[in-house]
Amino acid sequence: MRRTLLIPFIAALLGGGVVVAVVAVAGGLGENKTTVTTVQSPSLPVTPSNASQRTAGLTPHEAYVRDAPGVAFVTSTVVQKTESPFLFGQESQSQDEDTGSGIVVSGNGTILTNYHVVENAIKVTVSFEKGKSVEAKVLGTDPSNDLAVLRISTDGLTLHPLTLGDSSSVQVGDPVYAIGNPFDLERTLTTGVISALQRQITAPNGFAIDNVLQTDAPINPGNSGGPLLNTAGEVIGINSQIETGGSGDGSVGIGFSIPINTAKSELAELEKGGTVRGAYLGLTSLTIDGSLSALNLPVKSGALVESVERGTAAAKAGIRGGTVNTTTENGQVAVGGDIIVKIDGKAVTSSEDLASDIEEKRPGDKISIELLRAAGNGKYESKTVTATLGQRPNSVPNPNTPEG
Repeated sequence: MRRTLLIPFIAALLGGGVVVAVVAVAGGLGENKTTVTTVQSPSLPVTPSNASQRTAGLTPHEAYVRDAPGVAFVTSTVVQKTESPFLFGQESQSQDEDTGSGIVVSGNGTILTNYHVVENAIKVTVSFEKGKSVEAKVLGTDPSNDLAVLRISTDGLTLHPLTLGDSSSVQVGDPVYAIGNPFDLERTLTTGVISALQRQITAPNGFAIDNVLQTDAPINPGNSGGPLLNTAGEVIGINSQIETGGSGDGSVGIGFSIPINTAKSELAELEKGGTVRGAYLGLTSLTIDGSLSALNLPVKSGALVESVERGTAAAKAGIRGGTVNTTTENGQVAVGGDIIVKIDGKAVTSSEDLASDIEEKRPGDKISIELLRAAGNGKYESKTVTATLGQRPNSVPNPNTPEG
C-alpha cells in the first residue's frame, strides 16, 4: 500500500528527545473515487515563464544565493494531550515543537506555508538566515489545500520576497530546486526534476488536493511549506508531502508539492483572515473507463455518482447516487446512480474533471449539470439540473454516511 507523510519535523520539548512526525495520509492517491469540492478566490498576477527559458536559467548555487533569504524557518508550539499511564481517565499534557519552512511573499511580513505546519499551534515563531526569531500570527488557513498565511512584524527585518511563478507552465522533466529546513537543518538545497503532473494527495482534513506536482528533488520532514523553484528562481510549488515506500520517514525520491497557482488564487482571501472554505457539491463519484465495461454503461467516459450527502447542493438538485453494490476491477462499486457528463456545457470525462470544474466556482454559484439517469430495461434518459453550490465542511463527512 502506498504510504505518504505530511512532512513537518517534531522535536519534543519535554525530556529532550527528538522524533520525526509520522502523520499518515489515508488513501486517495491511487483511487478513482473523488470527493468533489473546490476553492476559488481572485487570482493574483502570474509571472510568465516557459521551459526553454528556465533550462538556461540560474544554477543551483545562484538560485540558492538569490532565494534562500526568502525562505523562513517556522517553529510551532503544540500542546499534546495523552491519557495518563498513572491516573486512569486522566489526561496529561506535554508541549512539542513542529518545525517546517515558509515562503516570504510580501515585504509587509506575509509568509506562506503549509497548514499542517501550524495546525493546532498555540505559538508560532519565524526565523531567517541571520538567526533572529520573531513571533508570527496565523492570519488565514485553508486545511483543504494544506495552506496557511502568517504575518510577522517587519521591525528590524529586511525581508526578501520570492517571485511566484506559474505552475500551469511546468512540464515533466523540468529541473527544479527545493530549499527548506529538513530534519532541523536550516536552509538546505536539493535538486531534481518534475517527475509527474496532476497527481492527487490528501489534505489534513481528508479532502483531495488536485493538480499536485511530483518531484524527485529530495524533500524530507521539515521541508513542509518551503518552495519548489524553477531555474528562473520562481516558486512553482509548496513542498507538502513525501512518499515513504511503506517504511521509514525519509524521502525515497518521490515528493509532492502544492501548485503555486492554487495558493495564488486564494492568497488575497487568506490574508483577510479566517478559514477559507470553498464550494461544495456534496457527492462522491467514480471515473468511467474501461475498468467499468462490465456495467454496460451508456457512455465510455464521465463521472458515475456513487453517493450523495443529505442536505447538500447535489441532494437539493435531485442528483441520485447508486443503490446496488457490485464488484468490478475497482472493487465494490455502487451502481444505478446518475452519470454526470457536462458541467455548464463543458464535457466531464472523469471524476477529476468534475472536481476541477467545481474548483472554478465559489459557494453560492449556480451550475448546470447534464446527466444520464437509469430509466429501466437498460435505458437511460438525459436530464439537466441546476445546483446552487454550498460551502465545504471542515472535514470529510463520516465514511459511514454518504459524503461529498
